[in-house]
Amino acid sequence: MPLHAVSPGTISFGLVAIPVRLYTATSSQQVAFNMLHAKCGSRIRQQTYCPRCEATIERAELTRGYEFAKDQYVRISDDELRSVEGEASRVIDIAEFVPLPRVDPIYFEKTYYLGPEKGGEKPYRLLADAMAKSEKVALAKFIMRGKETLVLIRAAQGGLMLHTMYFADEVRNFGEVDKGAGAQVRPNELELAVKLIEGLSNEAFEPDQYADEYRQRVLDMIGKKVEGEDIETGAAPAPRPQVIDLMDALKASLEKKPLARAARGAAAARAASGKREAAAAKREAAPPKRAQAGGRK
Repeated sequence: MPLHAVSPGTISFGLVAIPVRLYTATSSQQVAFNMLHAKCGSRIRQQTYCPRCEATIERAELTRGYEFAKDQYVRISDDELRSVEGEASRVIDIAEFVPLPRVDPIYFEKTYYLGPEKGGEKPYRLLADAMAKSEKVALAKFIMRGKETLVLIRAAQGGLMLHTMYFADEVRNFGEVDKGAGAQVRPNELELAVKLIEGLSNEAFEPDQYADEYRQRVLDMIGKKVEGEDIETGAAPAPRPQVIDLMDALKASLEKKPLARAARGAAAARAASGKREAAAAKREAAPPKRAQAGGRK
């Protein structure tokens, strides 16, 4: 399926203006379910209910409210909210460039591809090549859907990507979490752990070797249900691993190190096989959608 642009914009790079379009870079492949009435199998319909009026409320009758005290609300109209949303600007004004390793991934929210608008190909190419050569990423602010958003632009795969980011006050303080500072790690334990990491290391991240095996099992189960097969339930949960001596565990893991590389190869093979079977599984999963559509009277 071809990518569809979700929004136009303009990157402001010094005195250079680069017209661009944003494209959604990711798409969730989770298996989606509808909620049905167990008695008749029809899809349910959610309604908005007012307990004081004891009535179902239509969407046109709703308004926003902010709770400033317990059960006390101030009403905010759409026009009032728009008046403070920020100027309707599509300019992505670059504020600074920084090395990518200095940006903590915890701030990343969502990823978009950036492509040049007609007439913007040369300045787009210039910025992408210059950022790749300098090994820097750009930080900017951008108004998306009426709200100011912090964004990071980086050169990748021969083009530019844009990541929306959380502001600093939206990231919780990790200092409130116990990180085991009181535990004492011996030098020989650290040395064995480093060796284990090196044994499980690869030169590059290869996403194709990882597959959502749970999703595949769900699709397989749905296919069997469509064919009328009974599904066995009540399987015992996997036993929790026993806590053993740390040094013994590290040594045992190192002895299995050659198996780790074979396991990665097996995982890659499973991923490739899963891709081949995905289309067939989706075709098997398609009939329930027709059945649901037929159940809605």
